[in-house]
Amino acid sequence: MLTLTENAQAAVAGLTTEANVPDTGGVRIALTEDQSQLEMSLVPEPQETDEVIDTDGAKVFVAAETAPVLADHTLDAQQTPEGIGFSLDKPGAPAEG
Repeated sequence: MLTLTENAQAAVAGLTTEANVPDTGGVRIALTEDQSQLEMSLVPEPQETDEVIDTDGAKVFVAAETAPVLADHTLDAQQTPEGIGFSLDKPGAPAEG
């Protein structure tokens, strides 16, 4: 199951609050239509088949077909010049570079 760092929790909670997303809503992660990339979006509620991750009020919904891809990953966030940036890390995976 996907886990969230404290930074990611704060970022998700902040984004949903700023966007006036209802309490039932959060950030949804899904594969794009061509299944080549991940996309994040603010949604008012999870879809029926989504995996729901609720960590201290930060809600992330992972599409059913995306959940296996993100198993054992950690979602992190940091402030960038362009705004909040999210990254996915898999603990124990070799560093890219």
